[in-house]
Parts: sequence; C-alpha cells; structure tokens
Amino acid sequence: MSKSLQISGRTLGRKKPLFADFSVPAPVSAETTLRRLIDHVVRHEVAAFHERQAERRLTRAMTARQIEEGLAAGKVDAGGSTLDQKVDVEQAVATAVEAFTDGLFLVVLDEVEVKDLDAPLTLTESSRLTFIRLTLLAGG
Repeated sequence: MSKSLQISGRTLGRKKPLFADFSVPAPVSAETTLRRLIDHVVRHEVAAFHERQAERRLTRAMTARQIEEGLAAGKVDAGGSTLDQKVDVEQAVATAVEAFTDGLFLVVLDEVEVKDLDAPLTLTESSRLTFIRLTLLAGG
C-alpha cells in the first residue's frame, strides 16, 4: 500500500484542473470505502487549512524575489492576517458526502468510477483519487 494517496480535481468540459493535484497520507488500511476516503481527504484538508491560517497570522520578511513573484501573481502576502475562519470538520465531511449523494460530483479511483459510498475499495501503491465536478446546464 502507498504512503500517500494522490488527489486531483477536474470539471467536466474544462481543460484547467479544478485545483492543483495534491496528496494526503494514505489511510491506515488498504481496504476502505468511498465514504471513508471522502472523510479522510476532507479531514486532512480542513487540518491543512487551519495550518495555513495559523501561518498567515505571522508577519514575515520577504525577499525582493518573493515580492516580484507575488506582484506577478497579483498578490503580495507578508502575513499578519487576523482572519480567523472556523471550519466544523464534521459538517465539512457531511457536506462532502451529501454533495456526492446529490450528484454534484463524481469520484474516480484508479480510472474506475465509484458509485457506491459503502462498497469495499482496495488502494494500491499508485492509487489516484479524482473528484470530477459536474457543471449544471443553464436554463435547464
């Protein structure tokens, strides 16, 4: 079993990814379900969000290169943010599961669509989990 699970996000009809690919530590067991995988990924991302938020509270000195790169990207951030957004991890997990059951996104594990939240799944060393956001048709 792999030490990390590769995650990607796509939107139907668009070439640009929904978000940059990332990885999360693999679940402890190679045997799992989609429900557990969604729970695992959401919990990891909420923790990462809280960590980034804590880092932004610190003001840091920036090099000329970092400032230039920030200007090129359209945002120079030296930290010092007092924004303190609270995220309820249980609600975030419930919302993600509900969005899946409502058909707002598809999930593909190793190039096979997963339709059942509770069917057994097996992860391998090269497993990739892809979330595909479905776009709603206007006027439909």
